[in-house]
Amino acid sequence: MGKTSRVEEDFQDYLHEMDAYREVMMLTYWDMRTKIPKKGVDQRSEVIGFLAEKVHQLETSEKMKNFIDALRDADNEIVRKSIEECEETYHKSSKIPTNEYKEYVKLQSKSESVWQEARKKADFTLFQPYLEQLVEYNKKFANYWGYEKNIYDALLHHFEPGITTEILDGIFPKLRDSITDLLGKIEGSMDKPDPSILKGHFPKENQEAFTIEILKQIGYDFESGRLDETIHPFEITLNRNDVRITTRYDEEDFRMAVFGTIHEGGHALYEQNINASLARTPLATGTSMGIHESQSLFWENIISRSKGFWQNNYDLFKSYAPNHFQHVVLEDFYRAINEVKPSFIRIEADELTYPLHIMIRYELEKGLINGDFAVKDLPGLWNEKMVDYLGIEPSTDREGVLQDIHWSGGDFGYFPSYALGYMYAAQFHQTMSQELDIDKLLSSGNFKPIKEWLTKNIHQYGKMKKPLELVEDVTKEKLNAEHLIRYLTKKYTDIYSL
Repeated sequence: MGKTSRVEEDFQDYLHEMDAYREVMMLTYWDMRTKIPKKGVDQRSEVIGFLAEKVHQLETSEKMKNFIDALRDADNEIVRKSIEECEETYHKSSKIPTNEYKEYVKLQSKSESVWQEARKKADFTLFQPYLEQLVEYNKKFANYWGYEKNIYDALLHHFEPGITTEILDGIFPKLRDSITDLLGKIEGSMDKPDPSILKGHFPKENQEAFTIEILKQIGYDFESGRLDETIHPFEITLNRNDVRITTRYDEEDFRMAVFGTIHEGGHALYEQNINASLARTPLATGTSMGIHESQSLFWENIISRSKGFWQNNYDLFKSYAPNHFQHVVLEDFYRAINEVKPSFIRIEADELTYPLHIMIRYELEKGLINGDFAVKDLPGLWNEKMVDYLGIEPSTDREGVLQDIHWSGGDFGYFPSYALGYMYAAQFHQTMSQELDIDKLLSSGNFKPIKEWLTKNIHQYGKMKKPLELVEDVTKEKLNAEHLIRYLTKKYTDIYSL
């Protein structure tokens, strides 16, 4: 027993060393995305490559293999689950030569900077050679890791364990048909919201002050985090006591910052409320990208776009908003922020058409990884799918294929998590509503029971449970898209008087 205890202590020390490198790397990423001068990017990419190489070496060392062999059946559940995570990472990482991984990380850092420049100039050709290399690396890694039926499954598993192309190809068509059917009815409605009432110059500092008030309401701890500005909003965790979020402001349309900040706040609440006993272990993070997205989309859409939320917060909003909002009644405001209108930009999409944006990206990256077409074909294929799914065609690469940051980081397999997260969120919401009077809590401004329910059922576990296991434990059923379909149908039938 004493010997085992000593091995566990050594293992924890080893995890702490890995976590220290990871935290420095996350801080470096945060700085690159928010503060770094343009000329500092190349050397910073070298630094990130060095840190990534050190983490990779620790993950794949003989010492790690010895820990895995010694502690696979440990009595301590946290140690045992940590070993499971380390073993999976060990087998994945050890299959990638260290020098290849280091070069890949350097490429990621550089390509993100090039993507920003290409997006600014609306010129895909600037980014194309970097994306071609990222695609080839991901194909190579997927083959290293192995897969059963589809090479893309190897990448999906990285972000959403248990999900395959077979599952997505079974769920997405039904969801698409339901959304497009509802969209057709909405387009034929004679009772539409008036979005023009939302326009007007809204100073950035006022938007920031309002969103900070909302973040505090929903339980984001500013003593363990901060809010900054960036091109593409994100949440990043250095540790559970330093969880940072960013946003982007549009002074002519407050919705970008308000709902985007709440979205990132949902991610942050998850990370800040993981059980402290998991700190500095590989379990101290969200169990998957999809479950993470369920938390951000839950707060952004199901909560902050609800009527109850604004019944409590509309007066606060008007205290920061332009004067003309003093004459806008709550009902009109509520309907306007929930307007359905196909748009080019994913992060600006309404909640009904949002999943269609994800399905477009899923089909494109699945095709890229399977070699069905080349990177150079992306702009044209992107535009074709936008017309097919949403009936609109981007006029520039900026509002088309260059709008998302994900591919510049090599995150293939990530996008489906957004749609899965939306389905998870609706399923969690259905279960929560059986235990809590959510509308009453929102209209009274009492968010605490909602946050506590999420912490109790989801947040605290970190990666102790796999995503589909967590969904079934919480909701007592398997992944079920019907909850999202019913939620959207009920909400928009009311808003558009269908």
